Amino acid sequence: MVVLGSTGSIGVQALQVVAAHPDQLRVVALAAGGERVELLARQALEHGVGAVAVSKATAAQDLQLALYAHAQRSGYSTGLATVPKIFAGPDAAQELATWPADVVLNAITGSVGLAPTLAALRVGHRVALANKESLVAGGALVRAALSNRRESQGSQAHGRQSHDGQGGWAKPQLVPVDSEHTALLQCLRAGRREEVRRLVLTASGGPFRGYSPAQLRDVTPQQALAHPTWQMGPVITVNSATLVNKGLELIEAHELFDVPYDRIDVVVHPESVVHSMVEFCDGSTVAQLSRPDMRLTIGLALAWPDRLRTPEPAAQSEGTGADSAAWDWRASWPGARAWSFHGLDDVVFPAVRLARSAGIAGRCCPAILNAANEECVAAFLQRRLPFCDIVPVLAEVLAAAPSFGEPRTVEDVLTAERWARARANEEIIGRT
Repeated sequence: MVVLGSTGSIGVQALQVVAAHPDQLRVVALAAGGERVELLARQALEHGVGAVAVSKATAAQDLQLALYAHAQRSGYSTGLATVPKIFAGPDAAQELATWPADVVLNAITGSVGLAPTLAALRVGHRVALANKESLVAGGALVRAALSNRRESQGSQAHGRQSHDGQGGWAKPQLVPVDSEHTALLQCLRAGRREEVRRLVLTASGGPFRGYSPAQLRDVTPQQALAHPTWQMGPVITVNSATLVNKGLELIEAHELFDVPYDRIDVVVHPESVVHSMVEFCDGSTVAQLSRPDMRLTIGLALAWPDRLRTPEPAAQSEGTGADSAAWDWRASWPGARAWSFHGLDDVVFPAVRLARSAGIAGRCCPAILNAANEECVAAFLQRRLPFCDIVPVLAEVLAAAPSFGEPRTVEDVLTAERWARARANEEIIGRT
């Protein structure tokens, strides 16, 4: 496997999964942005990879020095350690995405992850996808890459998901890493495509569940970053507080499983044990439950359609649930434990409704929504924009968006995103 974004939260946890299954998983190449070269060098030497990449070209020399320093301590002079080949520059991750491998885990953050996803798909690699922008901003391009690959292989299988004819779902070329979409993928194995009535994404509700609009006016970045269930990075944590993240996941679910938007619902489930559900035509609903730990979803994405024995959490780490280290959820079955479900309050939290409308509009609207949101989140964390103004700014940007048309290239997506960022900042400054 190739790991893109190896020094981020998902990448670090993926390498923990690999280390726990040396007989099943092997890393052949790593890529990262270049901000944490010491960690990248240590990862490269520990896993004996053949290549490493940094998108920040100026970090190449620092990476080389760090690699040789770690190699010397690991027995380089005696031939016990080798130094991998180094790639550097904005296209380095894209180049490693085509490196000989079975699976490419794309855990890059941002739209820069779209090109590596497309490159990996075009050469026939299976992609374990943790880069949401590949589907939110570049869904049309991903669909085209999958379709072209099928045509070149003369396959009749469905590009995003296909039934295997025996009650499960066939091994797709694109496997999600997000807990909600991994849950849906597992639930969908219970029936055929034509038997699916709707998909149900669960949301924790974030730290402000139950708040009124008046209470949201004065919330602080510190409050927004205090997620009750998950330990995550600042952007996705704020997105969970606004429920923008759930709106983006709704778009991803549509792209992954080709289910119409009017058949994808969101329900609030504060305990974050049921990660998503699928309702079938006979009224049956199949749900996937697990402790909130991203290593479970990463392991399944890497080994799909098989399962790995994921080690129990020994200590709390980024990406795992706040209480997952202390909670053996399977032991809770004999005892009393309540799990609750609530309807989504679209009045107080209109982000999901806005994302749904952007997805239905198509073209570059989802890319515009995502890029504008990143600017709004940055402004909120810098206290330049109130929390309650984030979604209204997104609505203003979408309303003002010109018709960019359906994106045909990565540059089309980036052009729309540049416009969205500029317009979002205009709105932010106006409100300030």
